[in-house]
Amino acid sequence: MARTAVLFTLVATLLVLPSSKSLGGNVAGKANFKGSKPAVSKIRMNADARCMKLHAGKEVSSEQVVVNPNNTLRYVFVYVKKGLEGKKFSIPTEKATLDQRGCMYTPHVFGIMANQPIEIVNSDPTMHNIHALSNNSKGFNIGQPKGVKHVKTFAKPEVMVRVKCDVHSWMACYVGVLDHPFFAVTDGKGNYEIKNLPAGEYELEAWHEKYGAQTMTVKVEAAGTKSVDFTYESK
Repeated sequence: MARTAVLFTLVATLLVLPSSKSLGGNVAGKANFKGSKPAVSKIRMNADARCMKLHAGKEVSSEQVVVNPNNTLRYVFVYVKKGLEGKKFSIPTEKATLDQRGCMYTPHVFGIMANQPIEIVNSDPTMHNIHALSNNSKGFNIGQPKGVKHVKTFAKPEVMVRVKCDVHSWMACYVGVLDHPFFAVTDGKGNYEIKNLPAGEYELEAWHEKYGAQTMTVKVEAAGTKSVDFTYESK
């Protein structure tokens, strides 16, 4: 009798296990760059001798346009713009981190979910201030000496929120705030990957701070990876 009960439980468990058809698929690709590469813009940090010292007095390259050696773009924010309406997703409890290091924001572009905490850190031996220019959520503008941390959130989705430092005019970064976790940022080879997207048809948007936004439709299957590339041209 006991053996029969065990077998019955095992069969019932197997019946409720999700099949491979119910698993999400992935979307991956590149942000290609066509045309002449723009001259690398240099940042001069003369306004703050402590920033200059952190870089041994050398000029620092701007991260506004970073064309990788393989003719792709870094710091392109790729996310699902349409197709997830009405679906609810758990908000991560782990904090995203925004650091101020070398008088630059790190990372330069990143994504979070609405109401996910961001821990803002100042790793520099100088005063910074963090000024978040949000339209959909309550912004903030706070001073931050070295070693101090602040935790902030954005209540509503918005692509993109610009964050700047009023003390150091060259400092800026961008935050994509979404109501779902399906986003990515292109890396040093121009690659991105969005994982475990439920099967369906979606509109993807790729956003770049200088070259703007472009969209593409993709149909995601229950398993496997769809390849979606974006191409930007020099202006």
